[in-house]
Amino acid sequence: MNIVTFAFGAAAGAVAIAGTAGAQELKYANWAPPMHTINAAQIEPLAEALNEGTDGEATVRGFHGGELGAGPADQFVRVLQGTADMGWGLQGYTSSQFPKSLIAELPGALSLDRPGYAALWRAFEQGEIAGEYPRTEVIALWGSEPNILMMRDQDVRTPADLEGLKIRVAGSISASAMEALGATPVQIPMTQVYNGLQTGLIDGLVSGASILSDFKLNEVVGSVTTGPNFGRLTFYTVMNQGAYEGLSDEAKAALDEIKGEPISKMTEEAWIATADSALEAARESDDTNVIELGEEEAQAFNDALADVTDAYVAEVGGEATLSAIQAE
Repeated sequence: MNIVTFAFGAAAGAVAIAGTAGAQELKYANWAPPMHTINAAQIEPLAEALNEGTDGEATVRGFHGGELGAGPADQFVRVLQGTADMGWGLQGYTSSQFPKSLIAELPGALSLDRPGYAALWRAFEQGEIAGEYPRTEVIALWGSEPNILMMRDQDVRTPADLEGLKIRVAGSISASAMEALGATPVQIPMTQVYNGLQTGLIDGLVSGASILSDFKLNEVVGSVTTGPNFGRLTFYTVMNQGAYEGLSDEAKAALDEIKGEPISKMTEEAWIATADSALEAARESDDTNVIELGEEEAQAFNDALADVTDAYVAEVGGEATLSAIQAE
């Protein structure tokens, strides 16, 4: 069921701004732990911008570790209902809500060196995906670093090496990708992946390298494969429309100056920096085998994934969205 349909009529215009003596404190729902990249990359800069722009009359407070409600899949609903004023999430966790936004996640939709945030904002500003974020003010749209394979103890060098293995995926796109490579996709929350790898519930996962440190998966991942274009994850940060409209003129101006591409770029670059550091640590670790496939070896994966991308774009009528995402 579409999550907006689920939340319709539930505090649609809620203004969840708390405070005393006229001060405005925006509640930011963070389902990840407080040491996660999102805090320093986005929550703290937003708080600083509002604080400085209003002489302390408005700020953002992060509620970490699911304090405002557990589970990343419900983040959009929490903001719509006013449980939180702001929140971040993954479009892939509620794929029916964001079919065209998810085109940016597709294998090969973007080359490995192109930024996801710019692609998403092009599509948003051209009206291709804006309708997927109703009754909210979109604060940030960004992508992760390119996805890689992270395995419990199997080395993966060819698609055949994935045959029959249980691979954790973040949503329908990565599920289709893993099926095309012969693996069995398993959808469990990121917060359960550590235990899933440790117990053998899953054999591996496809995601960005930042999670090796953000979720301490470096402790349970024994092999990493890079090189193929497995796509990337996409993310959003939205604000309750009523809360946004209830800001003072000064607070709104301060938020408007940083929201959109500026905070999205900052967040994506922090994601990539975390990923680069985590991957370098894996290369230096005696406990992790990092397999970096060359162009010819990677092409075997890319060829197998091409039909996944073509089929998805056709299914959602996303040709114009793909063009916007890929535009220079």
